[in-house]
Amino acid sequence: RPLGLHAPLAALRERLPNLEVVVGLGLHRPMSSAELEALAPWRPRQHDPDDCVETEVVDGIPGAVGRALAEAPWSLSLGIAELHQYAGVSGGHKGVAVGCGGRATISALHARERVLAPGVVLGAVEGNPFRAAVDGLGEAAGCRLALVKLAGQELWLAGEPRAVVAEAARRLQPFWTVPQAASGAVLRVPPAKAASFYQASRAASYLALSPRPPVQEGGLLVVDASCPEGLGAEAGFRAALASCAPPWTELLTGPPPTGAGAQRAVILAAVARRFRLRVHGCARPEALEAVGIEATSAPAPCGQRWLDVTRPFERLPQLASEAS
Repeated sequence: RPLGLHAPLAALRERLPNLEVVVGLGLHRPMSSAELEALAPWRPRQHDPDDCVETEVVDGIPGAVGRALAEAPWSLSLGIAELHQYAGVSGGHKGVAVGCGGRATISALHARERVLAPGVVLGAVEGNPFRAAVDGLGEAAGCRLALVKLAGQELWLAGEPRAVVAEAARRLQPFWTVPQAASGAVLRVPPAKAASFYQASRAASYLALSPRPPVQEGGLLVVDASCPEGLGAEAGFRAALASCAPPWTELLTGPPPTGAGAQRAVILAAVARRFRLRVHGCARPEALEAVGIEATSAPAPCGQRWLDVTRPFERLPQLASEAS
């Protein structure tokens, strides 16, 4: 997504006049003209997951990448390095392997057993099988370089994608500690992530499934997000949530849900095993309530025993190890 990427693209175009920009959508909806305005000078092409070329099978995953990238001698992944639920940290090979991957590639990579596998941990790169698969798929797709901006910092890293992500993970320092678990937390989602519940819910799962969650078992996670697009455009996500009632246990024990975004519903089921969830400041609460999610247009609550997480995609509180 074109977040502060105008300057590096201009520098790249100066050195590479034939540079072609492809916006990595994965299986998400196409971006609007307004969202693409910052990239308009480069006439970006939006990725189509159904117009891809096969690459290699990596860890049982059928690799494929967008035709424009497959026909290029090499590609550079440009994006933001921030916390990621499965890959540990975003950026690097992920911009090509997932952002510009084929539908079958992305679906296989996000299968339930893979996103819940041991070692798939927020912020963890080393020993993370999901990240290893992403790197293998990116290499097979011809991704040779990565350029990333560290979330919350005025710092860019460039180089070989694996090395860039490893250095980004070292420099992000995304966790801070609290001495005792709180009864709840308010996660204030920034506008760029608040368009839909699909995206905004990541704030809750990042905290809930972090290494040492700082909220008591059964505590309330409040997602402060407007969600004007309701649940989101991801059909698999909507269908999975509608298939059973919260806490969606069947998504963890029954047949694995499929379709675009279904893995996010699986993750919400994992969150709901331990915590309650409610959305505040919601522009369309009825869209969320239709699948059993508590939602209200009222402002998010606050209190002394509540954690106020102002940057849930960059800095997360953790329970101090001696308190766990």
